[in-house]
Amino acid sequence: MRLTLLERYIGSTMLKATGMALVVLVVLLVFFGLMDEAEDVGRGDYSLFDAFLVTVSSAPRYVFEVFPVAALIGSLLGLGAMGMHGELIAMRGAGFSLRQIVMAVLKTGVLMMLLVFLFGELVAPASEQWGVQYRAEKMQKQVTLKTRYGFWARDGAAFINIRDVLPGGRLQDIYIYEFDQARRLTLVTRAESAEHQRDHWQMHGISQSQISESGISERKLDQARWDSMLDPGLLSAVLVRPSMLPVYELYRYMRAMHANGQSATDFEVAFWVKLATPFATLVMLFISVPFVLAHQRFVSMGQRMFLGAILGMAFFTLSRGMSYVGVVYEISPILSGLVPMAAFLAIGLYMMRRVH
Repeated sequence: MRLTLLERYIGSTMLKATGMALVVLVVLLVFFGLMDEAEDVGRGDYSLFDAFLVTVSSAPRYVFEVFPVAALIGSLLGLGAMGMHGELIAMRGAGFSLRQIVMAVLKTGVLMMLLVFLFGELVAPASEQWGVQYRAEKMQKQVTLKTRYGFWARDGAAFINIRDVLPGGRLQDIYIYEFDQARRLTLVTRAESAEHQRDHWQMHGISQSQISESGISERKLDQARWDSMLDPGLLSAVLVRPSMLPVYELYRYMRAMHANGQSATDFEVAFWVKLATPFATLVMLFISVPFVLAHQRFVSMGQRMFLGAILGMAFFTLSRGMSYVGVVYEISPILSGLVPMAAFLAIGLYMMRRVH
């Protein structure tokens, strides 16, 4: 994608303004998040410094969620400053048409869209998962580890590996490795699933391998009681929260839950919201152009910031509201994810016709 000199100038102006808006929004969200986390300080080994680390670990998710709003405010400020200085009028007078201005904005938007998508897929989920796990370990005082092979925890002389934790605290594909005092492996237990019942876990589809000097003996059980020190509250460290997962993980969990006959509406809504968020950045940039061109020299910077904040809050509120409505009333997940973006695109198209 080749950019002309004017397109690069417009793009760099918008990127700088968007970056500043994004920093302000994320800092505010981190501050409010820290206030919430401070309420749990003192539980277990959870200190104020731990609360700060956990809150900062959520910052990448905030970046992904508010990026469309930051793009809207940044483009209003960047293009607005160019309009106030007469640069947009000079560009149009030199033959740089409205269509070319819009295309310059959208080309920059494509770059932003790709960056925010990669950030939301690679950085935000890993950072958020680390923060949730760290928080649970400090509060529960039990060492855990989350890897690509599942969730690991120590239970006395045994080590537990849980491959999947589904909503409702249901465990799937569980491995328990038990050792004797000489640290020799003596028993390997695998269960297809388990759920917590009052003071114990109930396992289903069990196969065990007893290891001794004379050899290995095996047995199978339909179900059995499992008395474990594993605290169900600790599972919050790995409990699948849709907002924390990348797109491919959301798709995998959707398939797994459908295969188990469970409703996956919240995962489906999160899936479409994640796909829609990068494209919403383009819509926010598009809608900023007619707002700036309609009042290039008669609207102050403060008024543009206020307008951007109002439009941004409206979009953010509508997106969150549609997500909750989609989960509660099981409305089509595609509609829940795409309606806010479609509504603002319609507003942008209407405003663009008025500018013409």
